[in-house]
Amino acid sequence: MTDSYQFASFRDPSGFLFYKDGTLYRQVNQSYREHYDHLMKSGLYEALVSQGLMVHHAEIDDVEAVNKDLAYRVIQPEKVNFISYPYEWCFHELRSAALITLRLARTALDHGMILKDASAYNLQFVGGRWQLIDTLSFEIYKEGEPWVAYKQFCQHFLAPLALMAYRDPRLNLMSRLFIDGIPLDITADLLPARTKLRFGLMTHIHLHARTQKRYAGKEVRREDVKGKVSQRSLVGLLDSLRNTVKGLTIRTSGTEWADYYQETNYSESAFEQKKAIVKRYIERVQPSGVWDLGANTGEFSRLASDAGIFTVAFDVDPGAVSRNYIQARKNHEGNILPLVMDLANPSPGLGWGHRERESLVDRGPVSMVLALALVHHLAISNNVPLGKLAQFLSEISEYLVIEFVPKSDSQVQRLLRSREDIFDRYTVSGFEADFQVYFEILEQTPVPGSERILYLMKAKKR
Repeated sequence: MTDSYQFASFRDPSGFLFYKDGTLYRQVNQSYREHYDHLMKSGLYEALVSQGLMVHHAEIDDVEAVNKDLAYRVIQPEKVNFISYPYEWCFHELRSAALITLRLARTALDHGMILKDASAYNLQFVGGRWQLIDTLSFEIYKEGEPWVAYKQFCQHFLAPLALMAYRDPRLNLMSRLFIDGIPLDITADLLPARTKLRFGLMTHIHLHARTQKRYAGKEVRREDVKGKVSQRSLVGLLDSLRNTVKGLTIRTSGTEWADYYQETNYSESAFEQKKAIVKRYIERVQPSGVWDLGANTGEFSRLASDAGIFTVAFDVDPGAVSRNYIQARKNHEGNILPLVMDLANPSPGLGWGHRERESLVDRGPVSMVLALALVHHLAISNNVPLGKLAQFLSEISEYLVIEFVPKSDSQVQRLLRSREDIFDRYTVSGFEADFQVYFEILEQTPVPGSERILYLMKAKKR
């Protein structure tokens, strides 16, 4: 994890992140000294932290810098429970982060600075809201200079949002292919022609893409446009982008699994008893963190998050994740982070050396994993052998709460309707035998009113 955090910030000449004795620090380089001092003395830092727009940091005097010749300051940023990436966010999360980024840029202008870096990777979910985690993202504003982060904002935020709104919410996965943002020419080609009738999309996507194409391969220096963009024009640009982002919408219902809880063969009593069993397992272990795999809209995730345990709720269905996120925002829930994740193809290590963005496995292990109504989807829909599933779960969890759903269950029958039943090992005995290679079964509890069984397991040390 140490190296991956350093890799994630190695491109910035202003400073970088490093670990010392298990604590994360950021070195501020001498080249950023003037901008850092202005950030701290202008009131911008205080304003952003007090409004919950940026994580706070402490200046540290007793920690040695990694490179003394370059160093100006060493600071200790607020801890982030879980680093997520834009290609794991649902539409509503990405839109929230986009609006926060524009608010950061507008607030910076009010304090004589400008947001030089509009990367979506600089936003993280902290304390129930999206906050900037890169203290070095600002520089002193000079009248007449353009917003250097305009293209980056459009590629990191506006392009995927437009594609999700007008084509398919799953297209946010394109951000996993284009780590520096989805190119605007590709976005313009994929968007329907009617988007050209929307002023914001026509301006910031279609015309912007044409301008990029016109100047492709030509050297355009920053000083060539100096003195041509007034502060008033910059404010107008930010306002236009905000209105464009706010104008994008998406449906959150009607997706494949968004209404799963309403379609199971559980009786209301059995469902509540299942929740009681899972809650008891959580209380027995007292985990420091929980990952809920296949969380749907977060019904079971909240058994942990409502108890004050930071919980990441993963699901493959963007609609279910959006509904989960909307509920969390509405109820001011700060301990739950819904994310889009296909466990049959989870987020890999990306970027330079495969280490700028961590894989899901590299971000673990977590204290407890919930895998409820999940095994049959991976084992039957995706042909993942039970032993392989057990091995994977043992790599990311210390404790595991897992549900076995037998073939007689209506949801498994639904999966088997369109394919041959070749899953001879998909039985209770087969499941237990394969999982006991990697886990110790601490407890197993049949769910009353169903044929399902819940297990509490502990990963074996290897």
